[in-house]
Amino acid sequence: MAPPAFLSEAAPAAVLAALPGARAVGGCVRDALAGRAVHDVDVAAPMPPEEIVARLRAAGLKVFETGLAHGTITAVLAHHPVEVTALRRDIATDGRHAEVEWTTDWREDAARRDFRINAMSCDAAGNLWDYFGGREDLAAGRVLFVGDPSTRLAEDFLRALRFFRFWARYGRGAPDEAALAAIAESIEGFRARIAPERIWMELKRLLQAPDPVPAIALMEGTGLRAAALPEAGPTESLRRLVALDAPHDPLLRLAAWLPFRAGVVPGLARRLRLSGEERARLMALCESEAAPGREPDDAALRRYLATRPRSQALDEQWLAESRDGQDRGDLRARLAEMDPPVFPLLGRDLLAQGIPPGPHVGALLAALRSWWLEGGCTATRAELLAELHRRKDTGAADGPAAPAGKTPAGT
Repeated sequence: MAPPAFLSEAAPAAVLAALPGARAVGGCVRDALAGRAVHDVDVAAPMPPEEIVARLRAAGLKVFETGLAHGTITAVLAHHPVEVTALRRDIATDGRHAEVEWTTDWREDAARRDFRINAMSCDAAGNLWDYFGGREDLAAGRVLFVGDPSTRLAEDFLRALRFFRFWARYGRGAPDEAALAAIAESIEGFRARIAPERIWMELKRLLQAPDPVPAIALMEGTGLRAAALPEAGPTESLRRLVALDAPHDPLLRLAAWLPFRAGVVPGLARRLRLSGEERARLMALCESEAAPGREPDDAALRRYLATRPRSQALDEQWLAESRDGQDRGDLRARLAEMDPPVFPLLGRDLLAQGIPPGPHVGALLAALRSWWLEGGCTATRAELLAELHRRKDTGAADGPAAPAGKTPAGT
């Protein structure tokens, strides 16, 4: 192959120079051959991890022992990380983790990898080592396990999900029937051995593929979808979302895949151990009614943007269109162009007007914000302060619906 450009960059070049006989391995080689962008560089070296660490430090790289028991460290140069692993052979596996020994045999190391397209290695000069036909698989759109699929799955049941992730990105034509059959037979092992956070990590990567729906349909047939994501509904909305060319956002796509009803997200978030930010965003997407409708006036649109981030508003409209099929392209364009209104008062502004501190400050601020929203979010700071003083003078709790010249919502 042509000398890979990513291996001429400073950090990978320094790693290879420090480790005689080292090669780039796995996904970076696969993606370089496929003409895709290379994001992460992995290197393997035919020496034990202690020697790798010593050589890298002697060459002036920072070294982090991120997985030394399994022969993996991370080398960093100028803030660019490169993962480096000693060549290994498995001596025992439990369906997720392996006990390993170091080797200098490159083919033996390649034989323990999951798929043939991930078992290739190359050096900076472009010499390619492909022991199992990964290059031909890549060109033909095949995703094939290295060796016997059942054996590879028994070593690590997470490979069942990884099969569909790679199929979504690289697969074409008919999938490998032996792989699908082995995955179907591995479901109980998958349920017993795979941690929820690992499931979510793989599902996120699957959902980022250009079109994950065909791979999801294959998953359904093996029983893996029910084991990995029992909360999922039919894929019609997800299919429409993909066809709309919406962002390849895994949470947005997950929201389209889940049934549109309250109560789904909390249990899923606990089971898959979503982060707090992921949980909150998914909850908002799955339970939103996508106000303000398909043809709002400007006042309604301002109120909508005042109550949520613009990104959420756009996501809600993508989802609404995926669910009901009604074109919202013009509405998304208006949302993208409109400046989100910002409520112009803070609590300290009320204190500066002589309102004494206390819980009523927050209540009064909330009432003023409601008044501002009802008026279409156009009242200025001066008008809001005038309304504040009117309320002080009259003792009114809510006041009139809108400032002079402005029409409140619903009239």
